[in-house]
Amino acid sequence: MKVILADYSGFCFGVENAINTTLKEIDNKDENKVVSSLGPLIHNDQVVKELKDKGVNVINNIDDAIEGSIIIRSHGVPKNIYEKAKNNKLEIIDATCPFVRRIQNIVKSHEERGYNIVIIGNPSHPEVIGINGWCNNKAIIIEDEEDIKKIPKTDKLCVVVQTTMSLAHYEKISNKLDSLANEVVKFNTICSATKERQSSAKNLAEKVDVMIVIGGFHSSNTQKLVEICKSVKPNATFHIETLKDLPLNELSKYKTVGITAGASTPQWIIDEIMEKLKSI
Repeated sequence: MKVILADYSGFCFGVENAINTTLKEIDNKDENKVVSSLGPLIHNDQVVKELKDKGVNVINNIDDAIEGSIIIRSHGVPKNIYEKAKNNKLEIIDATCPFVRRIQNIVKSHEERGYNIVIIGNPSHPEVIGINGWCNNKAIIIEDEEDIKKIPKTDKLCVVVQTTMSLAHYEKISNKLDSLANEVVKFNTICSATKERQSSAKNLAEKVDVMIVIGGFHSSNTQKLVEICKSVKPNATFHIETLKDLPLNELSKYKTVGITAGASTPQWIIDEIMEKLKSI
């Protein structure tokens, strides 16, 4: 069996930065210091477990952190979380992805200048929730074309997009917003790592018999990779998280396997799966 890895896959800069920032905090902390992350640091259960074993507590509410340091995960958080952390005398370790931080700054500055904010993304995704918190939770969140009707006629509109959205989905929605305000400013804030991974996954899917997408089942960017691969290989795309999910019986009928991986997937998981496939 021939196994081909996509040109771009696995950890992106934002995820790698968040993990390195966290590991540095663990290495430098006093023995009795409590280190917590507000929500899972990244959307990968194996990495989260590894960090927990090293001493990182995962909490879901800032008020549950009573001492020590609090790590702001790569997805970012609303502005008020920083204020609460300071009030609770917590040390803030900010691992927000720089691409996400840029979006937070865009919506903050434009909301202050009187723009209505539109976020194209998943309203329940932590990144989108965090971004909304930087424009006083006033953003209109558009997940699909049906949601466009939620946008009222207005004078000024500022449009941003969740970093892990597909370019095709963003363009399909953003192209229909121009007539909804006297002035519409649009920022394509899909990160470069997302674009690279999506493009290379599609290119690879067109050349192989079957695609395997490795990544957390709750990872937005991984789910987008699955969608893209299925658009090329609708009956020959498999989403797995670890080696145990590998459908070996089904894969045995294919000669060429393509592999891509979400931005939160560690290299050791990718390597482990590739080695197994090469042995078939």
